[in-house]
Amino acid sequence: MYYPFVRGKQFELMMLREKAIQIATWGFIPVIEPVKGNFPALNRALDELVKSKCRFILVSNPGVGELKEDNSSLWSEIIDGVLHDYDNFSVGLSLTAEDKLESASDFFNNHKDKRTAVIHNGFSEGVKLSALIAEIKPNLTEHIFVGTERTLYQRHFKGILRVLIQDGFESQTANKHYPPTEPFSDIYLTYQERGFDAFGDYLMVGSGFKDGGGPAYAIAIHLTFANPDAENAIAINHYLSDQVDTPKDPAGKFLEALSKLVNDVERKDSPIFQSDAVKEYLQLYKDQHFPGLGYVKKLSMQHHIELMAHLLGKG
Repeated sequence: MYYPFVRGKQFELMMLREKAIQIATWGFIPVIEPVKGNFPALNRALDELVKSKCRFILVSNPGVGELKEDNSSLWSEIIDGVLHDYDNFSVGLSLTAEDKLESASDFFNNHKDKRTAVIHNGFSEGVKLSALIAEIKPNLTEHIFVGTERTLYQRHFKGILRVLIQDGFESQTANKHYPPTEPFSDIYLTYQERGFDAFGDYLMVGSGFKDGGGPAYAIAIHLTFANPDAENAIAINHYLSDQVDTPKDPAGKFLEALSKLVNDVERKDSPIFQSDAVKEYLQLYKDQHFPGLGYVKKLSMQHHIELMAHLLGKG
């Protein structure tokens, strides 16, 4: 079972909205962390997920973005509002190193009627949290462990579905620093051996959060693939523009990067899965059209979701 972790930004939500039917059919369970204080884009994505009867997890206490300090509107407008009559989702409680046990206790006691997924994201008091859960008996659906494996901590949470989410994306300070290709993740092949029931990742975006950005001196298209030379572990290609030292001509730089992607895809022995997203990249090259950087990221996220479905025998 695959849990893609996405932030509630415009093009992440667009990808979820457009792929809602397929995500539901594949049985994938998105973990959505809202980061914007206005909810039209989130509502549109949730509407499609609900229509598709898709199961998802909505993080109720985002750790980044505009809702970090005050999540009251997320509860009133979305969780207790838009999703009030939908029962195929879980409220995510994210527990970080900064959180106190009391915050978990308050949440469990105040929301006993909610299906809850606990997102362990650096929290350290495993023994006490496990005892608290045994005492209060909240309606838990998953334990989701984010980041590196902490066996001593994780062993306290058994009997409920356990998910490991790891970040395979090695973010660089500037696009021009990305290598042509590098390893991404083998988690889809090894999660059961590690003692987990399901797995997830941050797609090809990574766990780091950045709201907005400056002009792109270099444009990079990131595309994941199963590497036959590494037992089908996932690797990632970074297709870079030739121009890397000027913020001018983003359309030209995109087509430079895209031409490298197309050449790679069309090689006779190419390991790249011909997803719907890749086919759209090919059409963009044929049309010599630049749809904007956000849409480019959306396509690469879509490709990664489609690749996972392919590798897991879903589509």
